[in-house]
Amino acid sequence: MDVLITPEIEQLIGSALQEDIGAGDLTTLSTVPRELQGKGLFRAKRDGVVAGLFLLAKIFSVLDVQVKVRRLSKDGDQVKPGTVVAEAEGPVRALLMGERTSLNFLQRLSGTATLTRRYVDTVKGFPCKIIDTRKTTPGLRTLEKYAVRMGGGTNHRLGLYDAALIKDNHIVAAGSIAAAVEQVRRHAPFMAKVEVECADLKQVEEALDAKADVIMLDNMGTKEMADAVKLVNKRAWIEASGGITLERIREIAEAGVDFISIGALTHSAPAVDFNMKIVAADR
Repeated sequence: MDVLITPEIEQLIGSALQEDIGAGDLTTLSTVPRELQGKGLFRAKRDGVVAGLFLLAKIFSVLDVQVKVRRLSKDGDQVKPGTVVAEAEGPVRALLMGERTSLNFLQRLSGTATLTRRYVDTVKGFPCKIIDTRKTTPGLRTLEKYAVRMGGGTNHRLGLYDAALIKDNHIVAAGSIAAAVEQVRRHAPFMAKVEVECADLKQVEEALDAKADVIMLDNMGTKEMADAVKLVNKRAWIEASGGITLERIREIAEAGVDFISIGALTHSAPAVDFNMKIVAADR
């Protein structure tokens, strides 16, 4: 399911186009006749999971409403090198001016979707879910979290407003885990989940006593995670976080946690390379 094109996303697209085009595309306006029509084929250059196709129509419509975009793949599809995932047909000037902005969104979001799919596939068969974090590119959070879903992952909280996560600094400020949980319960909506970050088993016990809904095991070794799972014994959800890599994620899943959060999905995913080639409009 596509993300709704909100005013914030429209503004983001407008800013990206302005950043690239500025006062005008010197090369295109000099070499391409205004009346020339063509078709831009968006093609994958390597294996990956595509995400961001739904943005193309909006990007090109800002430049010229005559451009028509047809998606040939769906966001979330696995694509191979050479796969044409979309085509945009209309004035060639608009196609060329929107090329880089379209590819920038498509490559970045597809990178996040592709890395997410690798993690999801690695823990296939285990009941745990791969989730993202707030370590996103400023302004791109909604889109990057959408890309995580396209890769088969699950979104953690969208921001500071929709769930409470009590971390070490909050515990210090409140005086204890119990005090922090009590204060959050007093101020948060009754439907809001309360999660507590725990560095060791002693803190896990304190979070359980405080009746936290979710317990985050922060940078724990796999053996300590397994001990924490036994201690919690289904009395709260358990999230593993910190130092998560593809090499050790399967053993973390085997420890019995419910969620594994990975900041790298959005802050370190390598882009998936795509290009756009112009062909005659009747092809």
